[in-house]
Amino acid sequence: MKGTPINYGVVKRKIEESRLTEISKASIREIKKLIDEIEKATGEKYIRMEMGIPGLPPSKIGVDAEIEALKKGVASIYPDIQGIPELKKEAARFVKLFLNVDVDPEGCIPSVGSMQGGFAAFIATSRMYKEKDTTLFLDPGFPVHKQQVKLLGQKWEKFDVYDFRGEKLRDQLESVLQKGNIAAMLYSNPNNPSWICFTEDELKIIAELADKYNVVVLEDLAYVAMDFRKDLYTPGKPPYQATAARYTDNFILFISSSKAFSYAGQRIGMMIISDKLFNKKCPDLKRSYNSDIFGNAMIFGTLYPLSAGVTHSAQHALAAMYKAANEGNFNFVEEVKEYGEKAKIMKKMFTNNGFYIVYDKDVDQPIADGFYFTFAYPGLSGEELIRELIFYGISAISLEITGSERTDGIRACVSLVQRSQFPDLEYRLKKFHENHAAKIT
Repeated sequence: MKGTPINYGVVKRKIEESRLTEISKASIREIKKLIDEIEKATGEKYIRMEMGIPGLPPSKIGVDAEIEALKKGVASIYPDIQGIPELKKEAARFVKLFLNVDVDPEGCIPSVGSMQGGFAAFIATSRMYKEKDTTLFLDPGFPVHKQQVKLLGQKWEKFDVYDFRGEKLRDQLESVLQKGNIAAMLYSNPNNPSWICFTEDELKIIAELADKYNVVVLEDLAYVAMDFRKDLYTPGKPPYQATAARYTDNFILFISSSKAFSYAGQRIGMMIISDKLFNKKCPDLKRSYNSDIFGNAMIFGTLYPLSAGVTHSAQHALAAMYKAANEGNFNFVEEVKEYGEKAKIMKKMFTNNGFYIVYDKDVDQPIADGFYFTFAYPGLSGEELIRELIFYGISAISLEITGSERTDGIRACVSLVQRSQFPDLEYRLKKFHENHAAKIT
């Protein structure tokens, strides 16, 4: 291990001090803290790919609207727990114009980021029916979602969807749902960490089986309209963001403002509940809530005790961004295409130096270039690879914590990597390959 780009002794010491015995099982924030400590000790800048943080400036439309709202004094007023009227109205329009799904503004509810929306959904959906107490994860997925269900003490099941693409998904999904214990199933689309995207046929399968077995579809659209293989920004005209919500009334969508609008710091997202589910009467809800109507239980029984409302000024910001996008004055998709362009360049650097892409296909099509990609190196386990890369000034997270069956792989996020760092990345990958090529068999 001589001649690594980052001081070997310092890195080794910092890894030992972190007490992370298995780095492949470390959380995203634990990896971040470790790399922060190494950068501080060495003065060397890492290629930071461990956190899914937006790397673009926030929307000026949102910032200006939020400043204006603060000037008008909203900071002194509690917002309604269900959201301000302007935001609810524009969110419903956004869902219609970009997803081609009709929803009543009543079911468009702000949350403190999509993460809080997911947390609330795990709580509420698991209380709808006493016999349905388990969440199904269509993995790989965002690791924190499993931390949430663990924290809640809830049951969960999972499978790696990459092994069951296309029509294979039907039999696999049905084999789990037919047991009758699944309350909801969660997936992201585009997917974090793999960036796979479900096809329309697969989404129809998910929707059909959700209806058949009375299971709520929890669709995480953190990266809404970011499948850059299609131009998904033409309000009210196809192609639309792919979603199971066009094929079932049994859904909750989570639309983040963090990535598509680069507004992560203000912690606001939208929970979109279908009209049918919002008004659904479930007597078993009375075990935990004052109301047996799902929408009421969600808003006043779940979200209210979690946060007492989403930051008032941030709601005005998101309302303004939705309105501008809806009226064709804010092409948010064009603004974030930089992620896909960087991913294409970075993936080539990796594959040119002995690495391979782990999740590389959408059924029979090459995977899109986007916010994330996954990679591995022949002869190295995921634990070995992520540990070794730290000595080369490259940080990422293991696929092991995402529910992936491909535990030799690593997730890379492109957002924080600047183009000015590409020469450093290429040099470090070449050095890594020189020192590890003998492992390739």
